[in-house]
Amino acid sequence: MSIDPPIEHYDKSVGLIDEKICELINERKLISNNPGYPTADLITNWSKKYNLYEEFLDNLFIHLLNEEMYKPIEEPKGFIKNVPVLKSYENKDVFYSVTLVRQYENVSVVQLHIDKDSSEENPADRHQNTFIELTVEDKENEYECRYEGGSGSGGHMSHDYIVSPPLPDDMTRIRLIFKEYDEPYRRKPTGLEF
Repeated sequence: MSIDPPIEHYDKSVGLIDEKICELINERKLISNNPGYPTADLITNWSKKYNLYEEFLDNLFIHLLNEEMYKPIEEPKGFIKNVPVLKSYENKDVFYSVTLVRQYENVSVVQLHIDKDSSEENPADRHQNTFIELTVEDKENEYECRYEGGSGSGGHMSHDYIVSPPLPDDMTRIRLIFKEYDEPYRRKPTGLEF
């Protein structure tokens, strides 16, 4: 997806600096496969030293930590069929299920359903920002999984994941692994994995 510049002006005298920023980001990636996230003290010190806002630096490093979410992924094209999965997991009265995988010519779509009794739910618990990540475990192939959105109401939620390349029709050799995080950007595991 292309992004239109927010303004039409660009001061070309900073072009070499901007290129250097890109070079340094690439160098950071080459040095460490998982650089992590700077401590609060480092953010505060750099903020003062370089006359930058702490929240700006915080967001900058959050985006660096989650660069893979910007990687383009194919949109589903050419529906072929639904492949039944019929697997479920229950934890603390919450029922998780994957009933099927939608097969397309170029990708697969995995839909995770989450059901719970919301009649006694505390209203403060309704807006928890948890994120569930999907990975596919397969000894023969590597897969890219991208959270594509979700919806729900009451005690039901549904999350869609695009998997590329398409999953095999015979899914006996693969495992769908779901892992929950407190926040999608900070990636703090909650301990829930199934």
